[in-house]
Amino acid sequence: MNNYLIPANTKRGSLIFSAFRPIDLIVLGIGILITLVLLFVMPMNTTWQVILILLPALVCAFLVIPIPNYHNMMTVIVELYAFLTNRQKYIWKGWCVKDVKEVK
Repeated sequence: MNNYLIPANTKRGSLIFSAFRPIDLIVLGIGILITLVLLFVMPMNTTWQVILILLPALVCAFLVIPIPNYHNMMTVIVELYAFLTNRQKYIWKGWCVKDVKEVK
């Protein structure tokens, strides 16, 4: 038999639109607000100026885009930073630590 029921992602029920945390929507809203202000203030004479004006909204949208196995790109970047800045050499201190010679 061995029929196992794997529960659905229960975290989605606590997310806004089943995909976003409040901080995600705040980041996206700030990026869009900055882009709107720049649209009204800055001249758009060349293609590069238009790209620079739209850049805050595009960067914020990239950060909050949902991806599989992680929440979004912002989570991936935070996890990557934490992995690269934390200790990389792990010293064994388990239940049989007395059975192993000292690690130097």
